[in-house]
Amino acid sequence: MRDHEAIVSSDGIAFAGTFNVAVPFIDRHLDEGRGDKVAVRAVDSPDGPEVAVTYGELAEAVNLAGNAFAGLDLARGDRIVLVIKDAPEFLYAFWGAIKAGFVPVPINTLLRARDLAFIFANSGCAAIVYSPEFASEVIPALAEARPAPAYALPVAGDGITLVSLMEAASDKLDPVPSSPADDAFWLYSSGSTGTPKGAVHAHRDMVVSSQRYGVETIGVGEGDIHLSAAKLFFAYGLGNAMTFPLWTGGAAVLFGGRPTPDGMIALIERFKPTLYYAVPTLYAAHLHALDAAAAAPDLASLRACVSAGEPLPAPIFERWKDRTGLDILDGIGTTEILHIFISNRPGAVKPGSSGRLVPGYEARIVADDGSTEIATGEIGNLMIRGDSVISRYWELPEKTAEALTGNGWIRTGDSYSVDAEGWFTCQGRSDDMLKVGGIWCSPVEIEARLAAHDAVLEAAIVGRADEDGLIKPEGPVR
Repeated sequence: MRDHEAIVSSDGIAFAGTFNVAVPFIDRHLDEGRGDKVAVRAVDSPDGPEVAVTYGELAEAVNLAGNAFAGLDLARGDRIVLVIKDAPEFLYAFWGAIKAGFVPVPINTLLRARDLAFIFANSGCAAIVYSPEFASEVIPALAEARPAPAYALPVAGDGITLVSLMEAASDKLDPVPSSPADDAFWLYSSGSTGTPKGAVHAHRDMVVSSQRYGVETIGVGEGDIHLSAAKLFFAYGLGNAMTFPLWTGGAAVLFGGRPTPDGMIALIERFKPTLYYAVPTLYAAHLHALDAAAAAPDLASLRACVSAGEPLPAPIFERWKDRTGLDILDGIGTTEILHIFISNRPGAVKPGSSGRLVPGYEARIVADDGSTEIATGEIGNLMIRGDSVISRYWELPEKTAEALTGNGWIRTGDSYSVDAEGWFTCQGRSDDMLKVGGIWCSPVEIEARLAAHDAVLEAAIVGRADEDGLIKPEGPVR
C-alpha cells in the first residue's frame, strides 16, 4: 500500500500507516486524469456570476493556501478557525491546512461576536480566516477573545489577506505525514445546553462517511452534481457539498447566500444537480412555494433528494413525492459521527422512519442506565459505533466520558425505536433540546432571553408540531 492511500474492499476500508487525507481527496484526482474537470461551481446569488474551479486549479490553490499558512510560523497541529462562506476559498483553506499539518476548524458563519470570541479562545487557535462579509462580528470577537489568535486574515481585500499570501506562496507542497487516527479537523457542536463543544475528527473520518454513506448507501458517483442547502460549516453540509463530490470525482455547486425555497429551486434549474440535500423545514417551505407557483419547476436533473437535521414527517415525504415524483431519503447524522449513519436509500424508503443502518455502523437502543438493551419496538436511547466517531471533545474530559462510553460507542442523545426489520424511528430527544430547521434550540435559553426583557414576567417554551408536522418552539409569555 502506498503512503497516504485508502483502499476500499468488501472487508472494509484499509489505510496506509502514513496517511494525510488531503491526498485522496485532492491530489489523487490529478493522477487519475481529472485535472481539467470542473470540481466546483460557485455563486453568491441564484442568478449571479459563476466561478468555476477545475480539479487541477483546486489542487494548486490547496498547495498555495497550505504554504501560506506554513509561512505564518505556525506549529504543526495548530488550529486555524474558518469563518468562511460557501465558496472555493473554503476548500482552499480547509484542505491546505490539513495538507500542511494544521487543523482547520470551520464554524457557523451565523454566530454573533460573543460566541465567536468563545470559540476563538476555547480552540486556542493560532489563526482565523474569514470572509469580509462577516467582519462586523469577527472584529469585535477578536477584541474580546482571551487569548486572541496571533493572525486574523480576511479572505480578500486590502492589506494582508489569504489571497495575498497565496499569491506569494509556492504551488508545490508535500503532504505532512500523518496517521489515519491523527487529528485532522474540528467541528463545533452545540450539543445540548451550554457552550459549544469542539468535536475532534481524525484523518480517516471523511473517508469513512464518504464511502459508507455517500457511495454505498445513496450511490454517489463521478457523474453526480451535488447541491446542498446546508452550509459547509455543518457536518451535514461538509459531506454533501465537499467530501462526497471530492471522494468520487464529482462536482459541487456552492451557494454563498442564504438558502430560500425560490433561490434553491432557481439553482437546481440553473446548474442541473443530480442530488439535492436539504432539511425537512426547507422541503416544507418548497411545498408551500410550489402550491403558490404559476408553473412547476424543472427538477428533471435530480435523481434523489436527501434530508437530515431533523426528522422528516411522513406527510412531507408523501406530498413531495406526489408533486415531484422524487423520493426524499431521510436519515440521521450528528456532528460527532460526521454524517448520516442511519438512512433510507434508493429503492428502500419507509416514510416517517430514519431508515436502516448505513454499512460500517452498529446501533444499540438502551435504557437510561446506558447498558440495558431495550426490546425491539420499545423506545430507548440510541447509541452508535463506527469508524467516523470523534476521538474526544476538546478539553472537556467529563463531556467526552459522558458521550463516549468505551469500545467505540457514542451516545447520540436521541430517543429511538427499531422494528424487527431494522427500521429506526425517531421518538424525540433524550433531553429537552429541540431541533428546529436542522439547528439545535434550547428552550431554557429562549426562556431566559425572553425573561430578561423588562416587559416579561415569565415564559415557558415547549416544542409543538406545526401544520407540516415539524417541531417549532412555542409557549406562553406574560
